[in-house]
Amino acid sequence: MQQWARFAILGAMFVTAYLLILAWQKDYGGAQAETAQQAVSVQSANTSSSDIPSGQAQATTTAADIPQAVTAQANTPVATTANSQQLVTVTTDMYNVWIDPKGGDIVRLELLSHDKSKDSDQPFVMLHSDKNIFVAQSGLIGVNGPDSRSRPMYEVNKTSYTIDEAQTTTSKDDKAQKVLEVPMVYKTADGVEIFKIFKFTSGEYPIQVTHRIVNRSAGNWQGQMFGQLKRDDAPDPGKSDQGIFTLGTFLGGAWGTPEEHYNKLKFDNFNEEKLNLQAKEAWVAIVQHYFVSAWVPDKSYTAQLESRNSDNVHIIGFRSPLVNVPAGKQYDISATLYSGPKIQSELKELATGLNQTVDYGWLWPIAKLLFWGLEFFHNIVGNWGWAIVLLTILVKLILWPLSAKSYRSMAKMRVIAPEMQRMKEEFGDDRMRFSQEMMALYKREQVNPLSGCLPLLMQMPIFLALYWVLMESVELRHAPWMLWIQDLSAMDPWFILPLIMGATMYFQQMLNPQPTDPMQAKVFRLMPIIFTVFLLFFPAGLVLYWIVNNLITIAQQWFINKSAEKQGLSTAAK
Repeated sequence: MQQWARFAILGAMFVTAYLLILAWQKDYGGAQAETAQQAVSVQSANTSSSDIPSGQAQATTTAADIPQAVTAQANTPVATTANSQQLVTVTTDMYNVWIDPKGGDIVRLELLSHDKSKDSDQPFVMLHSDKNIFVAQSGLIGVNGPDSRSRPMYEVNKTSYTIDEAQTTTSKDDKAQKVLEVPMVYKTADGVEIFKIFKFTSGEYPIQVTHRIVNRSAGNWQGQMFGQLKRDDAPDPGKSDQGIFTLGTFLGGAWGTPEEHYNKLKFDNFNEEKLNLQAKEAWVAIVQHYFVSAWVPDKSYTAQLESRNSDNVHIIGFRSPLVNVPAGKQYDISATLYSGPKIQSELKELATGLNQTVDYGWLWPIAKLLFWGLEFFHNIVGNWGWAIVLLTILVKLILWPLSAKSYRSMAKMRVIAPEMQRMKEEFGDDRMRFSQEMMALYKREQVNPLSGCLPLLMQMPIFLALYWVLMESVELRHAPWMLWIQDLSAMDPWFILPLIMGATMYFQQMLNPQPTDPMQAKVFRLMPIIFTVFLLFFPAGLVLYWIVNNLITIAQQWFINKSAEKQGLSTAAK
């Protein structure tokens, strides 16, 4: 029976290692690390109309990647000449943004609160149109829509805006915020004015994009709003470069509705598994490691969600229903663009399921609890490393009753080990008799040899869930602890923590009853070495959790072992 207990413990440990290997292979792909992005001047995206949705039944439309809108027969807009083709720059406390007057697309967006890498003071570039293409486009399509044939050139009052010059307003939670509006205007030959208004709010990532159609013509204006994200096959800039290993998670499209909260769509499947559905309160996005860009149509209308590939770029977006603006009237239609870090609380408020782009895998219920615990302790101590230490202590306290029972049984196994050895020498040739005597000893001493598996089995899902928390939570990106650990989401650069973990694992094993079988004993002695090598390239925060867990376990086992030894001596004296 004891032999089966040993095999069960070994099996649990190897299952843990196997599941970690699967997660490691998923996240540490063999792709080469992306070359450091060079600072270049922002240029126009040079977007052609073939990338833009157009009106249905327009015979002149031939591009295969263009989805069809509702038929409209009315006056055709004629573009006016803009005063300047210079990009419009917007600076807030969250962003540096560049908007191309041609089409009104956001062609570059920098996140001021997130650095390019842990060794760089440059902001993280979210959207760009220089070296590679990743832009957020929007406009109006249909027969009257100016984006149907060619991108309109908007007129702008000025080419530079800052949040400091914005008007101060009060939010719903009575917090003073500044709201900056960046207007552009496009006029048709027959008197239709189309205003494209970008609304930025201090302290917030969402950008509201509103198209205001002022119909001063003699006829009815018809069209649809579209919003889309266009990206090429460039590597994920959010992944971490760790030398021979490159960390990365899912890079591709995603969409959600109130009924189907979160759905992934690989870039290669944008045509084969084409997104094509109508939904209200929906969203579309391009997801990368730690960051997400998403279009969220206004809740007032049902949007058509769609995806397509065109000329080596991937496009995912939405179209609004047909808008009719009678002569002499005006109409506003809006959508929200989010391009920033995967902050769960903000994404959850923006759209149902958008927060699930923080993908914690199949252990997401445990992972969410762990993240909430980390966030709670971080709010107290202000350091994610110490938050991991406090979370580990809390987890151990919660599991203390179950683990203590297991450790008491293991301590009794340690006490009766000499008697087990005597029985083996006495009945070694008679395995049936030895098994009977061993079972009788277990029953007499109230020992469960399988209880040694319980602590590891309880820790295994927690350990795996914490791995995903460290990999997916942008809050822990480049988060320092102390001394040489300056990024808890990356491996220990000096491998000190894995070596400490191996030492604590060895001492913990010494407190356990040692296997009587020589082969099992040899395997158990190798386990600390195997796990040390295995964890060399895992996040420092994960290794820190294991070290603290081992230290608490050592103290708990030592105390229980001493109590069991005293109890055993007292029983023997009687």
